[in-house]
Amino acid sequence: MLKELPAVRVNVFPGGFNWGVYVGQDKGFFTDAGILVEVQGTPNSVTQMTDFSQGKFDIAMTAVDNIVAYVEGQGEAPIGPQGDFVAVMGSDSGFLSLVATPSITKIEDLAGKTVSVDAMTTGYAFVLYEIMRCHGLDKDKGDYEIVRAGGMVQRWNALREGQHAATLLSAPYNIIAQNAGFKELVKATDVIGPYLGNVAAVRRPWAQDNSGKIGAYIRAYRRSIAWLYEPQNRAEAIAILRHHLSQMPDVIAEASYGELLDPARGFSRACEIDRTGLDCVLSLRSRYGLPSMQLNEPAKYCDLSFG
Repeated sequence: MLKELPAVRVNVFPGGFNWGVYVGQDKGFFTDAGILVEVQGTPNSVTQMTDFSQGKFDIAMTAVDNIVAYVEGQGEAPIGPQGDFVAVMGSDSGFLSLVATPSITKIEDLAGKTVSVDAMTTGYAFVLYEIMRCHGLDKDKGDYEIVRAGGMVQRWNALREGQHAATLLSAPYNIIAQNAGFKELVKATDVIGPYLGNVAAVRRPWAQDNSGKIGAYIRAYRRSIAWLYEPQNRAEAIAILRHHLSQMPDVIAEASYGELLDPARGFSRACEIDRTGLDCVLSLRSRYGLPSMQLNEPAKYCDLSFG
């Protein structure tokens, strides 16, 4: 029966923020909605956005800043402006924490040190720059060094190996880092305020021919998030997370539950495109994006007609 369902290829970064996708698969919510979700992993945003532009998958679970950047021709991959990229569903705030080596006790200690990002001009790099700026460290003045290190797994490995002094991590990697003696300096939203992180994004031509698949994906994903927030599902939810992230110890999975489902900063229950959070993304991109431009049209990057 499953083979008869239309397939939807979903591209993701590794991490606990994929919990909604995992639940949708394992609990049959996607198949109940009439689609078969096939998950692909990506190592970094340049690879993801390049493959996205070439139609190698259907839905990108990605930072909305990536969508804005590539629509405006500010992306790091040499693929030019991608006006067909559009966000159709929100997921979360990114769950971002600034994590540093054990010798760093406060953000100001990162002066003269090296911090790592996925890509210098997209994703969450601007969040890092803003956190540093708010603590008196200006990247344009050379107060610290910035290097590309790839996605979260690669950044955590580089931090653990002492290659860099700090980076942004989200669950479970920030929790793994803390358990290994690394220092969580701050939660990003405590500095920059509400922020829109991961979204589901599609290409407009594909969307025109597949609106039913998009609607099914959004309904099933929203059902997954609602299921996660039900306290009686806690044990099964953690088992699903560990099934998909098989190297995660019980203690990390338990801590991830508390963080990813935090009532104040966890998954969006409505899976909406949070306007205040998107405004923050556009504000940061207006400050740090190149070529410089003022971005103040959030509707340009979203299509909310599917959900």
